[in-house]
Amino acid sequence: MARKPIIVGNWKMNKLRSEAEEFMNGVEAHLTGEEKADYGIAAPYTCVDTCVKNAKHLIVAAENCNEKDSGAYTGEVSVPMLEELGITYCIIGHSERRTYYNETNEACALKAKRLLDSNIIPILCIGETEAQYDAGETENVIKTQLNGSLAGLTGEEVARLVIAYEPIWAIGTGKSADEKTAQDCCKLVRDTVCAMYDEATAEAVRVQYGGSVKPTNIKEYMACPDIDGALIGGASLKVDSFLEIIDATKE
Repeated sequence: MARKPIIVGNWKMNKLRSEAEEFMNGVEAHLTGEEKADYGIAAPYTCVDTCVKNAKHLIVAAENCNEKDSGAYTGEVSVPMLEELGITYCIIGHSERRTYYNETNEACALKAKRLLDSNIIPILCIGETEAQYDAGETENVIKTQLNGSLAGLTGEEVARLVIAYEPIWAIGTGKSADEKTAQDCCKLVRDTVCAMYDEATAEAVRVQYGGSVKPTNIKEYMACPDIDGALIGGASLKVDSFLEIIDATKE
């Protein structure tokens, strides 16, 4: 099955609305809509509306959501709120959310279900810490996070997902997994999905690699058979570097 690659920049807690508009216009000027991959950005809530209004070909994703539709949840943003803005993708389970805000596998499963019910595609992040990697626990971490975060979802629903394998030790550290490690772990993601559901679901789900992805290493990752794209941090904050990544993945 041919899976369409997907490259998404995660801005995290960066950019004011004016900066977001400038970025969107700068990147959009170089896109035609005929690209063979999906390209997009995940923006902080304050920039989402600006990004959607200036998007022609770029996907606009949210960086998080709440699984509840409404209620006494101060500071949270619901899926219907994102839906009203025209959001089509949403990151869930990012390691920073898991680490700093206690986002659990169980919460990810609830968020994924709620997003899918509104036809918003979850980008589910999983990955191990450096201590877990050094202890040889990567496989167990990946399987545990997938089993918990996909709980209650059907194979048809999982096939629509994007799963981002992001080793925590490679996020914002300048370190990056080598090509073999990234491929092996993304294949493990696919094999785990296959064991949980079936081969058709595993072949359909798109698996990204994330962790210090740059214009200089994106081609190597994209050449791997089980890597269908990338979730990009720092290199997505500047128009020039993001365009370099786009250009490197157009072939």
